[in-house]
Amino acid sequence: MSSTPAEQRLRDLARLRRVRDRIDREYAQPLDVEALARDAHISAGHLSRQFRAAYGESPYAYLMTRRIERAMALLRRGDLSVTEVCFAVGCSSLGTFSTRFTELVGVPPSVYRREAADATEGMPSCVAKQVTRPIRNREASATEPQLA
Repeated sequence: MSSTPAEQRLRDLARLRRVRDRIDREYAQPLDVEALARDAHISAGHLSRQFRAAYGESPYAYLMTRRIERAMALLRRGDLSVTEVCFAVGCSSLGTFSTRFTELVGVPPSVYRREAADATEGMPSCVAKQVTRPIRNREASATEPQLA
C-alpha cells in the first residue's frame, strides 16, 4: 500500500526535524551535510533542498547560526578568549569563525566580547539570549522598508 503525498510530506518533515534537532544537540561536534544526509538516508543535495524549503536556510547556515549563538553566550561570560570560544563551539578555523560571527552579529567577536558584558549585565540569561540572537545581515536589510 502506497502512502499519500500528505503522509510522505509528514515523514519528510519529521526527518528534517530530527536533522535539525541533531544540529542543535551536536553543534560543537564536527558535522557536515554529507554526514547528516547519510544518517537521514537521503542525498546531501536533497537534504539541503528540503531543509532550506522547510527552515529558510541550508543545514550548514543553520549549524553556523547555532554555533554563533553559543559563541555569543560564551563571549558574554568573558572568561574565555575568542580563540577558545571558536574551538569550544566546534569551529576549526578562527578566520572562518570570525568572518561568520561578524556577518551574523555585525561586529567582530573581539569587539562583541568587550561590549556585550556591559550590555546584558543584570539581565536574566534567557532574556539575554533572546535579545542578542543573531540576525543575518541580508535578512535584516530585506525586512527594512524600501523607499520609493
